Amino acid sequence: MFDDFFGFPDLREFRNIDRKLYGHNAAREMKTDVREHEDHYEIDIDLPGFQKDEITLSLENGYLVVAAAKGLDVDKENKKGRVIRQERYAGAMQRSFYVGDELTEEDIGAKYQHGVLSLTVPKKEAKPRLPEKKVIMIEG
Repeated sequence: MFDDFFGFPDLREFRNIDRKLYGHNAAREMKTDVREHEDHYEIDIDLPGFQKDEITLSLENGYLVVAAAKGLDVDKENKKGRVIRQERYAGAMQRSFYVGDELTEEDIGAKYQHGVLSLTVPKKEAKPRLPEKKVIMIEG
Protein backbone atom coordinates (compact mmCIF):
# COMPACT_ATOMS: atom_id res chain seq x y z
CA MET A 1 0.00 0.00 0.00
CA PHE A 2 2.82 2.44 0.90
CA ASP A 3 4.58 1.64 -2.37
CA ASP A 4 1.45 2.23 -4.43
CA PHE A 5 0.82 5.57 -2.71
CA PHE A 6 4.23 6.97 -3.71
CA GLY A 7 4.18 5.44 -7.17
CA PHE A 8 6.69 2.66 -6.52
CA PRO A 9 5.11 -0.46 -7.97
CA ASP A 10 7.84 -2.64 -6.48
CA LEU A 11 10.00 -1.67 -3.49
CA ARG A 12 12.87 -3.70 -4.96
CA GLU A 13 13.08 -1.19 -7.81
CA PHE A 14 13.53 1.63 -5.28
CA ARG A 15 16.24 -0.24 -3.40
CA ASN A 16 18.21 -0.73 -6.63
CA ILE A 17 18.07 2.92 -7.68
CA ASP A 18 21.84 3.36 -7.12
CA ARG A 19 22.57 0.46 -9.44
CA LYS A 20 20.37 2.02 -12.14
CA LEU A 21 22.00 5.45 -11.77
CA TYR A 22 25.62 4.38 -11.42
CA GLY A 23 25.67 0.90 -12.96
CA HIS A 24 28.08 -1.63 -11.47
CA ASN A 25 30.05 1.21 -9.85
CA ALA A 26 27.25 2.04 -7.37
CA ALA A 27 29.21 0.65 -4.43
CA ARG A 28 32.19 2.86 -5.34
CA GLU A 29 30.56 6.28 -5.41
CA MET A 30 31.68 8.81 -2.84
CA LYS A 31 28.88 8.91 -0.29
CA THR A 32 28.82 12.47 1.06
CA ASP A 33 27.16 14.38 3.89
CA VAL A 34 27.19 18.18 3.88
CA ARG A 35 26.25 20.17 6.99
CA GLU A 36 25.83 23.94 6.99
CA HIS A 37 26.82 26.10 9.94
CA GLU A 38 26.64 29.84 10.37
CA ASP A 39 30.18 30.49 9.11
CA HIS A 40 31.29 27.23 7.44
CA TYR A 41 30.30 23.92 5.88
CA GLU A 42 31.33 20.47 7.09
CA ILE A 43 31.66 17.79 4.42
CA ASP A 44 32.13 14.11 5.25
CA ILE A 45 33.00 11.78 2.36
CA ASP A 46 33.14 8.00 2.77
CA LEU A 47 36.33 6.62 1.23
CA PRO A 48 36.70 3.19 2.83
CA GLY A 49 39.77 1.21 1.90
CA PHE A 50 41.82 4.20 0.77
CA GLN A 51 45.03 5.39 2.37
CA LYS A 52 45.61 9.08 3.01
CA ASP A 53 48.27 9.26 0.28
CA GLU A 54 45.78 7.91 -2.30
CA ILE A 55 43.48 10.94 -1.85
CA THR A 56 44.11 14.36 -3.40
CA LEU A 57 42.33 17.66 -2.88
CA SER A 58 42.63 20.64 -5.18
CA LEU A 59 40.95 23.94 -6.00
CA GLU A 60 40.24 24.45 -9.68
CA ASN A 61 38.30 27.47 -10.96
CA GLY A 62 36.21 27.75 -7.81
CA TYR A 63 35.64 24.00 -7.46
CA LEU A 64 36.98 21.84 -4.65
CA VAL A 65 37.98 18.60 -6.35
CA VAL A 66 38.28 15.39 -4.31
CA ALA A 67 40.00 12.53 -6.14
CA ALA A 68 40.89 9.06 -4.89
CA ALA A 69 42.84 6.42 -6.78
CA LYS A 70 44.18 3.04 -5.79
CA GLY A 71 45.75 0.10 -7.51
CA LEU A 72 46.03 -3.55 -6.62
CA ASP A 73 49.04 -5.78 -7.08
CA VAL A 74 48.91 -7.41 -10.48
CA ASP A 75 50.88 -10.39 -9.19
CA LYS A 76 48.27 -13.16 -9.08
CA GLU A 77 50.45 -15.51 -7.07
CA ASN A 78 52.46 -14.72 -3.98
CA LYS A 79 53.35 -16.23 -0.62
CA LYS A 80 49.67 -16.15 0.37
CA GLY A 81 48.65 -18.36 -2.56
CA ARG A 82 47.06 -17.99 -5.98
CA VAL A 83 44.17 -15.51 -6.26
CA ILE A 84 40.98 -17.27 -7.33
CA ARG A 85 38.55 -14.37 -6.96
CA GLN A 86 39.34 -10.72 -6.34
CA GLU A 87 36.57 -8.30 -5.37
CA ARG A 88 38.55 -5.42 -3.94
CA TYR A 89 38.39 -2.16 -5.83
CA ALA A 90 41.13 -0.80 -8.03
CA GLY A 91 40.64 2.39 -9.97
CA ALA A 92 39.95 6.07 -9.56
CA MET A 93 37.02 8.30 -8.72
CA GLN A 94 36.49 12.01 -8.40
CA ARG A 95 33.89 14.45 -7.15
CA SER A 96 33.77 18.23 -7.16
CA PHE A 97 31.94 20.87 -5.15
CA TYR A 98 31.56 24.53 -6.09
CA VAL A 99 33.02 26.62 -3.25
CA GLY A 100 33.56 29.95 -5.00
CA ASP A 101 36.57 31.85 -6.28
CA GLU A 102 37.29 33.57 -2.96
CA LEU A 103 38.70 30.50 -1.18
CA THR A 104 42.34 29.45 -1.19
CA GLU A 105 43.93 26.11 -0.31
CA GLU A 106 44.85 27.46 3.13
CA ASP A 107 41.17 28.17 3.94
CA ILE A 108 40.08 24.53 3.70
CA GLY A 109 40.71 22.07 6.52
CA ALA A 110 40.96 18.34 5.82
CA LYS A 111 41.26 15.27 8.03
CA TYR A 112 41.13 11.58 7.07
CA GLN A 113 40.27 9.09 9.76
CA HIS A 114 38.63 5.63 9.76
CA GLY A 115 37.79 5.77 6.04
CA VAL A 116 36.05 9.17 6.24
CA LEU A 117 37.47 12.36 4.73
CA SER A 118 36.24 15.33 6.80
CA LEU A 119 36.48 18.78 5.24
CA THR A 120 35.83 22.19 6.77
CA VAL A 121 35.02 24.84 4.18
CA PRO A 122 34.52 28.42 5.39
CA LYS A 123 31.81 30.63 3.96
CA LYS A 124 33.35 33.63 2.27
CA GLU A 125 31.25 36.26 0.64
CA ALA A 126 32.22 37.38 -2.78
CA LYS A 127 34.00 40.67 -2.73
CA PRO A 128 31.90 43.28 -4.48
CA ARG A 129 33.57 44.06 -7.75
CA LEU A 130 33.52 47.63 -8.84
CA PRO A 131 32.42 48.04 -12.40
CA GLU A 132 35.46 48.57 -14.54
CA LYS A 133 35.24 51.74 -16.55
CA LYS A 134 36.36 51.21 -20.12
CA VAL A 135 37.37 54.21 -22.12
CA ILE A 136 37.27 54.33 -25.88
CA MET A 137 39.92 56.53 -27.43
CA ILE A 138 38.82 59.04 -30.05
CA GLU A 139 41.16 59.71 -32.92
CA GLY A 140 41.61 63.08 -34.53
